[in-house]
Amino acid sequence: MRPARSVLLVAALLLLGLVLTPATAQSAPTTSRTPTTPSAPTAPTAAASPVASNGQLKVCGTKLCNQQGKAFQLRGMSTHGLQWYSQCVTSGSLNALATDWKADVLRVSMYIQEDGYETDPRRFTDLVHAAIEQATARGMYVIVDWHMLDPGDPHHNLARAKTFFSEIAQRHRDKNNLLYEIANEPSGVSWSRIKSYAEQLIPVIRAKDPDTPILVGTRAWSSLGVSEGANESEVVANPVNAANIMYTFHFYAYSHRDEYLQTLSRAADRIPVFVTEFGTQNYAGEGANDFAMAQRYLDLLAAKKISWVNWNFSDDHRSGAVFKQGTCAGNGPWAGTSPLKPAGVWIRDRVRTPDDF
Repeated sequence: MRPARSVLLVAALLLLGLVLTPATAQSAPTTSRTPTTPSAPTAPTAAASPVASNGQLKVCGTKLCNQQGKAFQLRGMSTHGLQWYSQCVTSGSLNALATDWKADVLRVSMYIQEDGYETDPRRFTDLVHAAIEQATARGMYVIVDWHMLDPGDPHHNLARAKTFFSEIAQRHRDKNNLLYEIANEPSGVSWSRIKSYAEQLIPVIRAKDPDTPILVGTRAWSSLGVSEGANESEVVANPVNAANIMYTFHFYAYSHRDEYLQTLSRAADRIPVFVTEFGTQNYAGEGANDFAMAQRYLDLLAAKKISWVNWNFSDDHRSGAVFKQGTCAGNGPWAGTSPLKPAGVWIRDRVRTPDDF
């Protein structure tokens, strides 16, 4: 997501049995029935969890497959930037995501600039470690999102990425529930430049962790080039020289119409694609929801077994944040529809019962 950029850094992050204990945060940049208020759910049992059922994922052909080699679609949510909205990622909120929402996957969004990783690599790496452990305890898959955004050239952060992913891969290499997203939304650079970055970083990760799928950002804010006048053909003709990888696609339904949808459809027949971020609003994650267009995308994703993650699991004031303002500061309630904005109600339904729509 391409955000506005005026924020105040979260003052303190305390670990008190939560992933990231509630703290005061200001509105952050963007990159959304009848109310119910059930009691907070408990974490799922291992036998019932997505990871227990599907095990180590791998890329097979153009699909993401489970340990039995069957094409498998992950559905879940992305956190907002940990530097602003760590207070939305708690034991209670993750219990709700795993059991009430029945999500398969949590994307842990760690910004690099914008008061993120580069300001304190140790602290932010530890926040990611903590989030991985909490999601793992609930039987969910975890996307470790290297949320580079501005500058748009991933090479700007290559040395940092090598340091970060080396540690993450070393510590979590024995887990079977991770995916590494190595470049959130490259922009203003050629596909060959992004490919070069991936081909320098992937061997560093593979030296520590040979099995975890790796997700590679595509040109023009992970639009497969569409937002800068290109399309999927450049990736199809010149893929990254690595195995067990997928290419990311991001869309915001109000802004990204048929050209984007058709590009995604064509690409998915030629290369492995994972939608690691989408919203029902405009590309800034704000404004009116276009649920009809978003449903067209989800129908395509279901038909082609393309995994997806929605932006975002926070109480930011924008319509793309699923929780109403104040939910995170009040530590819930998290479950049911009462704490959710319209986009939250809509996406929760699709995470819970994807085949009913």
